[in-house]
This record gives sequence, structure tokens and C-alpha cells, in this order.
Amino acid sequence: MMMQALVYTGPNTVEYRAVPKPVPALGEALVAVEAVGICGSDMHAYHGHDERRPPPLILGHEAAGHVLNGALAGKRVTINPLVVDPACPRALEGRSHLSPTRQILSMPPRPGAFAQFVCVPERNLVVVPDGLALEKAALAEPLAVSLHAVRRGIALLYSPLSTVRCLVQGAGAIGVGAVLALAMEGATDITLVEPNEKRREAAMAMGLAQVVSPAMIDPATQFDLIIDAVGAVATRRDATRLARPGGAIVHVGLLPGLDGLDVRRLTLQEITVTGSYCYTHAEFTEVVNAMALGLLGPLDWYVIRPLSEAAQAFDDLDSGRCAAPKVVLKP
Repeated sequence: MMMQALVYTGPNTVEYRAVPKPVPALGEALVAVEAVGICGSDMHAYHGHDERRPPPLILGHEAAGHVLNGALAGKRVTINPLVVDPACPRALEGRSHLSPTRQILSMPPRPGAFAQFVCVPERNLVVVPDGLALEKAALAEPLAVSLHAVRRGIALLYSPLSTVRCLVQGAGAIGVGAVLALAMEGATDITLVEPNEKRREAAMAMGLAQVVSPAMIDPATQFDLIIDAVGAVATRRDATRLARPGGAIVHVGLLPGLDGLDVRRLTLQEITVTGSYCYTHAEFTEVVNAMALGLLGPLDWYVIRPLSEAAQAFDDLDSGRCAAPKVVLKP
């Protein structure tokens, strides 16, 4: 049997076409995908910059839908795309996202969710509470990334989060999620910096935080906690400059490179820089429940496009024409 899917075929090229429908292995569920977000890592692969994702390949890992077989048949679910051997020592200590056995939907050997159907181990499915739309449930993955990054930063602070000054760099999904997670965790002084005017306007319309351009930040201002949700040379440079002595920088953006960090200042001012990658399964599940309870806001910061028109959506994101932090595709 066949299904429709979006296939990455080479740099800056995706094709909507028929491919074989996947068959679930033992312990796997077949999920009918009803919503799937475009991630920054999908864009990175689309540009041909991710050797872990060679074409041809079905991308997409931020997905929600309903289960067609097994113990969860008929349930509405969202998907934790990190597939890990549960017996791995990293998994047993609660850090499955760091397991060397880790596989991710949208990387070989696991096709992604830009398709009508996707196969996922049953243990990776989280049931979506009643009242939470599946389009919003597809935001669980980037929000879990944001929550994990925020908590990495909180652990490095010397003062309560409610008393410190926070800066989030980038108003994409991870940056917006970081603002929401900071607020949920008790932060009261949050600045969101974004160079793209359309994205700044969109963030302002959400009423999330103080939203500014990089040029609007007073060079004398210093922040206790900085979440770099971009990971570019410019944001690393600004983070190093704006972190207060003894402050913390959480680097969650996945752009390549090392430039931008002022190692001398990091050393003299004892500024801590840490990486943050993905999330634990417990955090993923916690985020789904928080979303359902409204603790992360109305979750109305996405736009919906048909999967069949995804090539245009990729182009709009690439050109900066799309102001929304997230594009959700509907198969």
C-alpha cells in the first residue's frame, strides 16, 4: 500500500509524492499523522547542511495524530521522537536523550512524520488529554526542548529565578517556548530579542515579554540567565557580552560553528556556558500535561499549511516571509 509524503530529495528541494506505507514492527504503533511541525533542524537538513539526514528522506519529528493498532488503538497521541534502548545506562539514570543508542524520527533508519503515517515504538507515545487540539499537541516537542533548556539554566543560578533578569535570543519556536517556560517556572523579568521585524511584531502581539531588536539593548545591560535559541556567531557574541559576572548562558541553538564566544571574559567573570539538547521523556510528558492545563499559554502562535503545499512553506520560512514561530503541516 502507498501513502503521500513529503520527501527531501536534495538541497533546497522537497517533493510531495507517493511512497510505501510503513508497516509497524513488534512493539511499534502505526500513527495516522494529523499535525506535524517544521523544525529548525528540518530547515538545516533542507539546506543540505545535515550529514545525518541524507536524501532521499522523509523529514519531520514534531508530530501528533491517532493510533491505528495495538494497545493504544484509537487514542490521540503526540510523539516523543527520541527512540532509545530502555535498558541503556543513560536511560536508566533518567537521561535517555544522551543515550548512544538514540535514534530520532527523520534520521535513518527511522523515516520522519512529514507523511500520512509513521511508525513509532509504543513507549514513545504520550496520550493527548481531552480538550487539547492535535495541532497544539504537535508543539510538545519544541516546548519540551525549551523547558529542558530553561531548567538547565535555572540549575546554574545563584539566586531565585523570580529575582533575576533573563534574556532569550530568537523568537522562533524554541525562543518563544523558552519565554513561556521561564514564566511558568516563575521568572518575572524576561526580555526576548529578535532581529526579524515580522517575528518581533508577532511576538509582541502574543504579549509574551519585552520584545526588542538587538540594537535596542543597552550595551551596559547585563543578564543573569541567557537562553541562546539561535546559536549563531552574533548571538554567541552578544550572550558573552551581556552575561553578568557569575551568570549563565544556555546554548540550545543548533547552528554550526565556534566563533563568537569571548573565552577570556567567560573565564575572568566566571560565566557558565552549557549546552542543552532535547529533553527527558518525563519532561516531554510534563509539557503535554502543562499544555492541557493552560500553563504554557493559549498556544496560538502557529500557522497551518497543507502537507501538499509544504514546499512553499519551506520557501516562506527560508526567505523570512513567515512571521509565525511555527508552521504546522496537515497531511
